[in-house]
Amino acid sequence: MELRKAYTDGLARLMRENDKIFVLDADLAGAGGTKALYKEFPDRCVDVGIAEANMACIATGLAASGFIPFIHSFAPFTTRRIFDQIAVSICYSEQNVKIIGFDPGVHTTYNGGTHMCFEDVASLRALPNIAVLDIVDGVQLAKALPYIVEHNGPMYLRFVRKQTEELFDDSYEFHFGKADKIKGGKDITIVASGTSLFDANEAVKKLKKEGISAELLGIHTIKPFDEEAIIKSAKKTGAVLTVENHSIHGGLYGAVTETLSASCPTLCDAVAVRDKLTQVGSLNDLKRDYGLTVDDIVAQAKKLVARKQ
Repeated sequence: MELRKAYTDGLARLMRENDKIFVLDADLAGAGGTKALYKEFPDRCVDVGIAEANMACIATGLAASGFIPFIHSFAPFTTRRIFDQIAVSICYSEQNVKIIGFDPGVHTTYNGGTHMCFEDVASLRALPNIAVLDIVDGVQLAKALPYIVEHNGPMYLRFVRKQTEELFDDSYEFHFGKADKIKGGKDITIVASGTSLFDANEAVKKLKKEGISAELLGIHTIKPFDEEAIIKSAKKTGAVLTVENHSIHGGLYGAVTETLSASCPTLCDAVAVRDKLTQVGSLNDLKRDYGLTVDDIVAQAKKLVARKQ
């Protein structure tokens, strides 16, 4: 099932139970999958048109009136385009608004460079009073949604609309602010978020065939950050590689290195977008051009392990 379908189904169930949940879109209800909610909940769904800043302000008013508004668009339009509204109207005012950013990073593919966003996590992570989540699959999303509704405060949630591959099964348990330990290892720690977890997981398998034991941590909550899990793993392996569909500046790599530099200085590197402009292309071509492939992860991990010796 596509993540947008899993999201809409999960949100619909919660809207039936909670009449305070409100949905807002900026002319992309069809693309985002939320259009299906408009028939069942016509009084709690509003498409504001191509007016994202206005959408954020309407959501703020709804939150101030006791509602739980969810606002939706592509990642750059719910972060970069409305940053001031998020900073002042939502975070500064401590309003309970849930911000959804579709298709972050390279997953924008053919929608174009202007729709591509490598800085959403960095920008919102710098703001006070907001949580930042990067979701990997439909199972994790479904398990996270009830908590997202119950959490009192601004949240940003990034995920890929058409993602169908699943990393977790139904036994998975979502714990806000806590890392998921996917695999244990002793030679290097690989820390990945969002859909980069799929590539990191494949890289761990390849590294094992070459005699390298990699511990894999999945980070769904980038803020607040699970510092304890990172420090514990880094002390064991002595090397940490982060993997993210985001700029190297201010995202997962930033959260990890800030944590380790303060509490446990460790050899670190990153598989991330390194200060490059956005472009148009297929997912595979974009991953190759930005150095985000499985082979890139394997190569960087091997270099780090070699530097330990």
